[in-house]
Parts: sequence; C-alpha cells; structure tokens
Amino acid sequence: MHAPAPTPAPVPDADTGPVTLDRRDGPYGEIVLRQHGERLEIIANGCFLMDTSDGRSERLLIDAALAALSPERTTGHPRHPEGRPSVLVGGLGVGFSLAHAAADPRWGRIVVVEREQAVIDWHHDGPLARISGDALADPRTAILRADLVTYVRTATDSYDALCLDIDNGPGWTVTDGNGNLYAPDGLAACRERLKPGGVLAVWSAQPSAAFGDALRHAGFTGVRAEEIQVARGVPDVVHLAVRTA
Repeated sequence: MHAPAPTPAPVPDADTGPVTLDRRDGPYGEIVLRQHGERLEIIANGCFLMDTSDGRSERLLIDAALAALSPERTTGHPRHPEGRPSVLVGGLGVGFSLAHAAADPRWGRIVVVEREQAVIDWHHDGPLARISGDALADPRTAILRADLVTYVRTATDSYDALCLDIDNGPGWTVTDGNGNLYAPDGLAACRERLKPGGVLAVWSAQPSAAFGDALRHAGFTGVRAEEIQVARGVPDVVHLAVRTA
C-alpha cells in the first residue's frame, strides 16, 4: 500500500494577516520573513523593508544604471563576461535586482553584498529561491556576506556600476550605522569603488533633493533622479550619479 501523499502547507490568507515564516536575531538586530497571501515580506527591527508585490523600482535600479553607462561599456561580447560591465548590488533583499541583472546578458560580473545570513539562506534554500534561483546559478553571480558600508570602505575591487538598496532611503535607514553610507566619507568610498565613468544608483522610497546635493559635493556629475509611481504616497526614486575620469 502506498503511503498517503503529504498534505501541502496552506497558503496564508491575505485576509487573516501575515504569517511569520522565519525570525532570527543577529548582529544587526531582528530580521523576519513573513508571508501575507502570496506576498513575501522582509521586516528588519520592526521596520518594513520590501516585499514581492511589485519589483518595478528594483528593476529600474538596474536598468537606469546600465542606461547611464557610456555605450562602449555595454557592447562587450556576450560570451565573455570580462568584456561587459560589472555591477555591485548592495542588498540582496527579495532578489528582484539580482534576478533582473542576471537576466540581462549585457552585464558581466554581478556581485551582491548582503550582511544578513538569514536573507542569503532564504534565497539559497528558502521561499525566495523562486525569485533568485536562476540568478544564483548564473556563473557571473557571486554573493558576499558583508556589511556594505564596511565593504565600500575596505574593498579593492572596482565596478562599472554600484546599485545600492539597503535602506528605505538616505534619510530613512534600517540601522544607524547605515547613515554613514550617505555621508561625505561614505559617498567618497562609493566613488572609489567605481571605475572612471562608472555609475552610482541608490534606491529610495522618496525623493531627496538634499541627497542630490550631497552627490554633487562628493564630486559626482550627471546627478539626477528617476521616479516610479506607486499606488499610494510619494513615488519611489532611483538617484543616479556618474564618477568622472
């Protein structure tokens, strides 16, 4: 006699509220993965970070950075990643930015810096693998477990683009230490991680004229912002800036 098939786990009903799938305490505080209907959500220290409901602005983060690069940087041979622009993705999140970068053959090396081991685990063998699985299997992709603020100050590698999405914006950080990334020293470190002509792209849940000014004071040119309209409230924004030679 065959054993009965296992009963699938029920999908949380959107009307009954979110269900916690995993909660961990780490060096940066509490990190939680929740499911609300079909939507997965990441919460850090009680602060909502992101969910899987949309992803347009995370994809814009990647596309806008690529579009801001000079054409000669994006015409490398598709079979040779070393001839194509490299990108550092700051923050793995729910995986939209990584998946979108890996789906575009114009990118070469794709490095993701993520400080939370829990988030990495949720992508490797957890619920978020459905978004990032193909990207993680791509030979161009590497995941580094590190604090982004520390990484940009201490690394020696350089990139054609930095696509950063670790906070709700320069003025709305997840942890106090992240504010250093948007201060003059942090922006100078980002500039050092870029090759001449490279692009810095920073995601934000709201526009910030003050951050645009900070980018200019840090020596970036071509400073501008691209907006994505959301269902309610102010638009999401990608701040863009170029390191001159």
